[in-house]
Amino acid sequence: MKRTTLSERALVLAPRGRDAAVATEMLAEAGLEARACETLADLVAELDRGAGYAIVTEEAVATADVRALSRWIGEQEEWSDQPFILLTSRGGGLERNPAAVRHLELLGNVTFLERPFHPTTLISLARAAIRARRRQYEARARLVSIRESEARLRTLFDTMDEGFCVIEFLDGPHGPLSDYVHVQANPAYERHTGIANVVGQKVRDMVGDEAEGWIELYRGVLTSGESIRFERELVATRRHLELAAFRIEPASRREVAVLFQDVTERKRAEIALRELNDSLERRVTAAIDEREVALAQLHEAQKLETIGQLTGGVAHDFNNLLTPITGALDLLGRRFTEDARAARLIDGALQSAERAKTLVQRLLQFARRQALEKRAVDSAALIEGMRDLIASSVGGLVELRLVLPDDLPPALADPNQLELALLNLCVNARDAMPEGGRLTVMAEAVAVGPGSALRLSPGAYVRLAVIDTGSGMDEATLARAIEPFYSTKERGKGTGLGLSMVHGLAAQLGGAFEITSAPGRGTRADLFLPVADRAGGEERRGVPADRIDHAMRPLAILLVDDEELVRAGTADMLRDLGHEVHEAADATSALALLDQGLAVDAVLTDYMMPRMNGAELAAEVCRRRPALPVLVVTGYAGGDLTLGLPQLAKPFRRAELAAALAALIDSGKVVRLADRRR
Repeated sequence: MKRTTLSERALVLAPRGRDAAVATEMLAEAGLEARACETLADLVAELDRGAGYAIVTEEAVATADVRALSRWIGEQEEWSDQPFILLTSRGGGLERNPAAVRHLELLGNVTFLERPFHPTTLISLARAAIRARRRQYEARARLVSIRESEARLRTLFDTMDEGFCVIEFLDGPHGPLSDYVHVQANPAYERHTGIANVVGQKVRDMVGDEAEGWIELYRGVLTSGESIRFERELVATRRHLELAAFRIEPASRREVAVLFQDVTERKRAEIALRELNDSLERRVTAAIDEREVALAQLHEAQKLETIGQLTGGVAHDFNNLLTPITGALDLLGRRFTEDARAARLIDGALQSAERAKTLVQRLLQFARRQALEKRAVDSAALIEGMRDLIASSVGGLVELRLVLPDDLPPALADPNQLELALLNLCVNARDAMPEGGRLTVMAEAVAVGPGSALRLSPGAYVRLAVIDTGSGMDEATLARAIEPFYSTKERGKGTGLGLSMVHGLAAQLGGAFEITSAPGRGTRADLFLPVADRAGGEERRGVPADRIDHAMRPLAILLVDDEELVRAGTADMLRDLGHEVHEAADATSALALLDQGLAVDAVLTDYMMPRMNGAELAAEVCRRRPALPVLVVTGYAGGDLTLGLPQLAKPFRRAELAAALAALIDSGKVVRLADRRR
């Protein structure tokens, strides 16, 4: 038998005879769940748990103490009217059963069933009681929904930023609809109007001198049913309000809802704008001059960007031209050591190539496209050395404090870029303190554990902090502070790139940048830098070619470069170092060779190639052969260009190529050709 829920079961109270057993059996045969109760107290306890209806015999309540049952019936929730079926011996009419009135008063929602009764009659009454109870449950659900809606509306009413009130029109000494009273008002009412405790107040008592104008406006809304939007000054508090009013239906309620906000500041701004328009010609002239200056600055910026783009491209092509020249001269120099004249000519050519290489690096530096020179930096000494520069940059109104420990570990950084970043942060701090204040620059060693909010890898870091006592930033400004081109400074006084450049520098160095601020409480900028190896950072110094030649066993190398001259020159140097070289003109050909089973110890690839660059090729190689190391050669700008892959900058000489291969093999990730054949 399918069981029903407690909310639809029958409770049977028939303490005498077999009425309880008979009734429950009849209900069970009809598929209805029923539970027999031994006493009236048992019945009340089960009603607390839930029931669809109750079947009670007349004798069970005739002489019993029914106060507990009466109290339970009287304390039902507003949606509940528990159905009862009363089994009687004389029906429910007063002429035959004078006690029926008492039973009606006690049980309330009661149906009388005279004994003996037919099972069909009992089942019919039971089903009717269940249907009635279900309607009560539906009413309960609607009540809950209504209350939840009311709670949501009340929350909205209490928390909305706009002022809101409901007014009710009254008839008064001045005639019908001649006054109104505030029947509801949200907390924002006082903030926007400057008037408190308005509920229950009449408008003529609140603002008598201007009441008639407000009454006329809202009376028109009430009588016409048309909503309105308007602006009006509340003279009593000198507030300019932007308002919207509409009638609350039905019109017989004589109520109007008003939504409004204080626009005093905007109105004052409009007045100020009108005053400024009186000097339009002068302002237009100034704006034109400013525009000319801005256009000139933009033109200069565009020229610099164009130079940077041109320099980057030229540097790439120039380095590609220098690479085979340098490599060939290097190889020739090794073979003509006994010919003094040839050696002198080759050495002069090599010196010219080195000067050309230096020239390219300077062009890249000018265009800000050079790689970061990561090395171990004594950041405390660097900041101390900047003391005078920072002091002169922030001015005499700002008190400068440096907090620098003596035992600070070296940080991995580019010292030139780090100086620029710190100076940028100090100047920003100065701009936040136009009336003066205190600027603190401090450094400390910190340890970062797993799960850092800054998404730093666990380890040791140097934290450089620039702290000011300036105006601070609100949450909205702080959230956008490091966005490129976002600036709160006046036009012409900032590019909006400073903080984004600091953020980018921190990311390039494997650190992080964080800003904390609050209005009126100043700003703190924290730059996290990884602690460097005390021996000198991550840069691998050059290794003498002779030692490398003897230290390395011959390798099988896959060489990938789309420039044939560069590829041929590099292949000659590799073979001269004793390595086996397999050449590919592009990334697709290289991957095809690997897919065909070509066994190599390392891949040496150019970065700038059509269709698939060196970084993308490295990712594909890693997917196919995770243990196969890749060295990326770039003639553009080294450093972190290829997202942390080992790199070799063009042009390079034989010794530099050997050193790069030695560093690659020393990483321990190579699977040597000889090992594969075992």
